[in-house]
Amino acid sequence: MTTFINNVTGTENAIEGSAVNGRGVVGKSEADYGVRAHSNKSAGLRGSSNEGRGIEGWATSSEGVVGISTHGNGVWGQTEGAGAGVLGTSPNGRGVVGVSEAAYGVSGDSKKSAGIRGTSIDGRGTEGWSTNSEGVVGISTHGNGVWGQTEGNGVGVLGTSLGGIGVRGISETYEGMHAETKSSTTAAIAAYNFNPNGIGAAIFGKKEGNLGHAGFFDGNVFVSKTLTVGVDIVLANADCAEDFDIIAGLEKVEPGTVMVIDQEGALGQSEQAYDKRVAGVISGAGKYKPGIVLDKQESSRNRMPIALMGKVYCKVDAQYGAIEMGDLLTTSPTAGYAMKVIDPLKAFGAVIGKALQSLNEGQGLIPILVTLQ
Repeated sequence: MTTFINNVTGTENAIEGSAVNGRGVVGKSEADYGVRAHSNKSAGLRGSSNEGRGIEGWATSSEGVVGISTHGNGVWGQTEGAGAGVLGTSPNGRGVVGVSEAAYGVSGDSKKSAGIRGTSIDGRGTEGWSTNSEGVVGISTHGNGVWGQTEGNGVGVLGTSLGGIGVRGISETYEGMHAETKSSTTAAIAAYNFNPNGIGAAIFGKKEGNLGHAGFFDGNVFVSKTLTVGVDIVLANADCAEDFDIIAGLEKVEPGTVMVIDQEGALGQSEQAYDKRVAGVISGAGKYKPGIVLDKQESSRNRMPIALMGKVYCKVDAQYGAIEMGDLLTTSPTAGYAMKVIDPLKAFGAVIGKALQSLNEGQGLIPILVTLQ
């Protein structure tokens, strides 16, 4: 047995080992630490490497590297080359374990790349567990605070917490959390609330102040169950429409056309004056688009939205009488066009709505307020 005890009070190394091809210092133990370093102020164990690994730990059934420090770094690894500052590899145990009573168990900071990066083939790239606080905290000046990647069915980054937040993202100038997917069948973000009796939400969004939105979607949104709104629904577009089957031969019928119901319940162009079968006007002409469309469904027949209420552009014909703003409109002998109501008795049950613009002569497309009566 060989024992070395060096007590140094200056800046020299208590133990220094140098080797050209072998190991600078080797420590072996059957029952305790092979090498143990203790520090009250700085790193318990520090490894620096220009090309290889600053510190490498291998273990068959336990931790590859364990670093414990009262005030400083339990393990500090630094490399100026392409190697790892700290690398821990273990077939059955943990590659690297960081334990702290008051600060982070493991803290990763980076000025260019990921603060902490976890890569996994079958399991989780990075896993964080917390009883009362954050499962994982990643901080980076320019790169990724936390980067997790998996090539199997595991999770790139997984945060689990019993009392706090599983995963939390905060940003001063960009999205707090950003998710992307290249899959054609799954969502970029999937959230689930598995409590069948609770009132909590799978996703909760809150916006302070009156400007901006708690949630913003640029694209189609599908809701499979009840949508409950506590205050108002604000729709940017104009009318309330409903999809109807269009009779055969009218596949190219234009928006703004006045439509009537045929014997089978499908819709065709109006062709006679004061037709009580009038259903409405095809929505979408001019600058008015439907704000809401009811009965949207797949069909082998051509279906189009018919404005039942609200503002819509309508084709009108002024040859039967000049149209002034506020005039009641009904069907006309001109196919698909409305005209001014001349005989109120005939118009009962055939009124389409009120004109919101005048047309003295000819045919045109004017905005109307749909009020079927």
